[in-house]
Amino acid sequence: MPKTKVNPIQLQKYLKGIAYPADRETIIRTARGHGADEDILSTIEQLPDREYKNPAEISKELGRMSDAG
Repeated sequence: MPKTKVNPIQLQKYLKGIAYPADRETIIRTARGHGADEDILSTIEQLPDREYKNPAEISKELGRMSDAG
């Protein structure tokens, strides 16, 4: 399955108003509520299930995932 590169600025639009720290399920729920498409949601679903303290931690993890793929 090809990995989608998620634009961090676009992602933050979908996470607007999220309260940190946030776990993966909260991130997915928030992105879905803000209209994220299936490509973005499937990428977020691949995040390790842990708490993220801020948007930079999410972007950093997504960057690591895309580099590994």
